[in-house]
Amino acid sequence: MISKRSFIGGIGASLSIPLAPWTLAEASRSTGRRLILVELSGANDGLNTLVPFGHDRYYNLRPNIALDRSDLILINDWQGLHGSLSPLLPCWQDGDLAVVQGLGYPGQSRSHFKSIALWESGGDGNRAGRTGWLTDDVLSLNQSDLDVHGISLDGGMGVFAASDGTWISLTSLSQLTELSSSNRTFEFNGTASDNSALGELLSRANSLDTAMSNISAKLAQAKPTVNANIGGGDLGRQMGLALHLIAHNIETPVLKVQISGFDTHEYQNGRHSRKLRDLGQALAGLRRGLKSLAQWDQTLVMTYSEFGRRAEENNSQGTDHGTAAPHFVMGGRVRGGLWGQHPDLDNLQDGDIQYTMDYRSLYERVLSDWFGLQTNRFLSARESALSGLLI
Repeated sequence: MISKRSFIGGIGASLSIPLAPWTLAEASRSTGRRLILVELSGANDGLNTLVPFGHDRYYNLRPNIALDRSDLILINDWQGLHGSLSPLLPCWQDGDLAVVQGLGYPGQSRSHFKSIALWESGGDGNRAGRTGWLTDDVLSLNQSDLDVHGISLDGGMGVFAASDGTWISLTSLSQLTELSSSNRTFEFNGTASDNSALGELLSRANSLDTAMSNISAKLAQAKPTVNANIGGGDLGRQMGLALHLIAHNIETPVLKVQISGFDTHEYQNGRHSRKLRDLGQALAGLRRGLKSLAQWDQTLVMTYSEFGRRAEENNSQGTDHGTAAPHFVMGGRVRGGLWGQHPDLDNLQDGDIQYTMDYRSLYERVLSDWFGLQTNRFLSARESALSGLLI
């Protein structure tokens, strides 16, 4: 018999923050679709990612760090993608890559902590939501058909915040062995019938043990061949782990990865180029791997970040915290191209660009058009300009 404090301490390292909504899990099972979230941690500079080279104001705002037309992948007569994203060119040409422009929210916070909390919870500019943006519809969940409801491959669990369930953080395959039921960190021989909180913890701990056992058993089977050569540093490693899980038929509707280092306050160009190179290589490698597994059409990949960077460069040849930015949406059922409106560089507010599309409108499309959840918490943010993005 152990005390409640000892019990909670024992499972703290292995029982991660809660679970996906029943409706989302059901939608994933019925459609066979999954979502891979890619966090660009530190706040990616949108103006040097999707570059308005045809606008003189861009060069006036950034005399030292503006990119020349020759450094870009031209996508129309006045915009181009940063040249380091060249590994994504085949995806763009095949119509599998969309760039959604001007994403932001009202009352933009330039705090890393506050803004990422908003993006991960679907909050407005005043406050974050109480749960992750995917977990707002939590009901009594039947876990029998899923191995786990979501997996973070970078350790971050904020997007999975909820009140119940089985989301896990898994940054390496060795962690799975450490967290499996054969290496359980607690034993409990008493009864929790008189303590509802302890009973809930026991139930969740048992669910975690079951999930770990199921995933371990699948991974112990012969390794399928994955045809992908993934570069991109640590993000590429995470993408390789995602492919490993998918190849072994680990059933989960959501996977989350992260690439850090986008907080480019000084000497931006070299650092930003390397970050985008890693992003492009990792995303391209993920696409090749998913195609080799015949899973590209069942997978949606979406980037997100705290905010963009300031429109005007600073005195250190870098950029400070800003507002809106473009984001990437990829997949075999994505209608590629430019979506939304690029922010007007001649109409700055407090020296920065104004967002042209509420980021929650993209979330609404993912829930309604990808997972088939026509009733979701973001219906009021529905944007007709995104109609047809996901097919």
